[in-house]
This record gives sequence, structure tokens and C-alpha cells, in this order.
Amino acid sequence: MSRARRYKRLEKNVVSHVFHTLSSFMGLLWRGIVRFFRLLDEKITIMFVPHENGRIFTLQTNIFAFCLGILIFCGITGSFVYFNKKSIGGALEISRLKKENRETLASLDELRDENNNLLQTARRFQSSLSQSLSLLGITQSGTVAAPSGNDGDLSSLFNSQDIASGSLKETSDIKQLRAYLEGAVQPVEEIGRMLENQSALFTDIPNIWPIKNGIGHTSMAFGQNIHPITHQWYIHKGLDFSTWRSGDPVLATANGQVVYADFDRTFGNSIIIKHKYGMYTRYAHLSTMRVHKGEQVTQRQVIGTIGSTGISTGPHLHYEVHIGSSVVDPAKYVNIK
Repeated sequence: MSRARRYKRLEKNVVSHVFHTLSSFMGLLWRGIVRFFRLLDEKITIMFVPHENGRIFTLQTNIFAFCLGILIFCGITGSFVYFNKKSIGGALEISRLKKENRETLASLDELRDENNNLLQTARRFQSSLSQSLSLLGITQSGTVAAPSGNDGDLSSLFNSQDIASGSLKETSDIKQLRAYLEGAVQPVEEIGRMLENQSALFTDIPNIWPIKNGIGHTSMAFGQNIHPITHQWYIHKGLDFSTWRSGDPVLATANGQVVYADFDRTFGNSIIIKHKYGMYTRYAHLSTMRVHKGEQVTQRQVIGTIGSTGISTGPHLHYEVHIGSSVVDPAKYVNIK
């Protein structure tokens, strides 16, 4: 029983001590708050004294109003600095965007110029392609809208109106040009197939420069000329090619069979090749001959070298083209390129 009383007495003492401590703390806190507000309520006097003689301006206030004024001043100043910095940053951003806009406009102008150049090139391409297709008998199918005038398949490319509202004219032009070029692929492929099918014809008809690597020049044309030895007018029945030296390789200008390869009093060492379609070619004044009679030769095969044999005033190649019994101008059958 005595032990229970001791516990209750101890408990009462502890509660009393805690309550006393809490009361002391709250009293101290309250006194501190009262002192703080009293401090804020204390009056202060601010005097503005001019350097020169003048009226002294006195401002009386309390500490709370003074501190509040300082906070408001600092807040306004900080806001001004912040928004001023934002304004400067915005101005710089606007300046950068204006510069980019000018550069973009310059690029757009350049793009428009290039687009105009492209359309002009397309006009020339369309005209050349149409002429080539007409010569070859190939009909070109139009892939762009039918023109209102007589300007050809590409006239719709040069219409000043936009296809769709809000779209750039250059964009619509490029789209129509792309559509036209896609349609032009088929006739160009037909030309390629035609050339491929006729490749054999090109190798059977004399049509290349008779000197290897396309060197040399024409020293005497076909037709009426003054003979270099007799100095009389006569009909020159071929083309004379000169490289100013002997030994340059001479080529067969088409596939065929050698029907003559011997020395001639007039033509010196000369070769005659028979080709298809009743055509013959003669190569005269050769220094050496590398083929024999009856031999089959192919186009661009080396058959001899330039010389000055026979009746000649210097090293050159005399080249003739015959169709049946007629002599024709070889220039019509020589691809100078």
C-alpha cells in the first residue's frame, strides 16, 4: 500500500514539474513576443541633411514600418531587375529570330531562282525530247495536266496559280516537274532499248575516227582540191588524216572482211575492207599492215600504222568510203568525237 502511494506521489511530482516547466517556457515565449512587438513599435527618426544650407527633412516612423518599407523596396528593385533581364533576353531572342528570318528569306529567294532555272532547263529538255521522240516515231504519253494553250506538255508547270490553297507555287511546280520526269522515263527507256537493238548496226557501218584515240586532224577534205604534187585541180575521193608523224595506229571503222591488203603504186600500202550493206573502206599510204586478205576484222581493231608510202608528200592516212560503186564523203560517216 505504501509502495502505491509512493508511485502516485512521484507521478504527481513529475506532472507538476512538467506543467511548471511548460508554463515557464510559454511565459518566456510570450514575454519574447511582447518584447519583439514592442521593439517593432519603437519609434525611430530619419533625418535627411543636405550638403548645402537648406531645410532638414525629418521622417518619424517605427521599426516595423521601416523594415516593411525596406522589404517592399527590395522586392520592387528585385522584380525590376528580373523583368528587365527578361526583357533584354527577349529583345536578344527577337533580334536573333529577325536575323534567322532574313537568312531564311535570302535562302528562299535563292531557292526560287534555282527553281526558275530548273523550269527553264525542263522546257529545253521537253523540247529536245519531243523532237527526238518524233524522229524515232515514239509517242510520249503525258503525265501532267493538259495545257490550256499550245506550249507543250510542260506548259502547266509555268501556270502562276497554286494547285492548293496555302501551298507555295515553287512546291507545286516541283511536284508537276517530278510527275513529268517520271512519265519521261518510259520513252527514254524505249530509246535505250532501240539503241541497244541497233548496236550491231553501228558496228557494221563505218562511223568512227580511223586513228586510235581520236588524234590527228583532217589535212585534206573530200571533193575538189588542188593536187599537192601536180598542183592541178582534181576530185579528192577521200579524207586525209594527219598526225605529223608516222607509226600512229589505224583502226578499222566497222566490222568486215579484208578484201585487199597489198602495195599499190598510187596508194602505197593499202587495205580495203568489205562491210555489210554494200559498203567498203580504203586505208592508204600505210607504213605497216597488220592484217591479211580474207581476214575478218572488228570495229576499232588496229589494222596498220600511218605512213607515207605510194604517191605522198608526207605521213598521213588516206581514207575512203564506198557504197557499191559510188564514192561518198567519209565525213558523213565519221564520229569526230
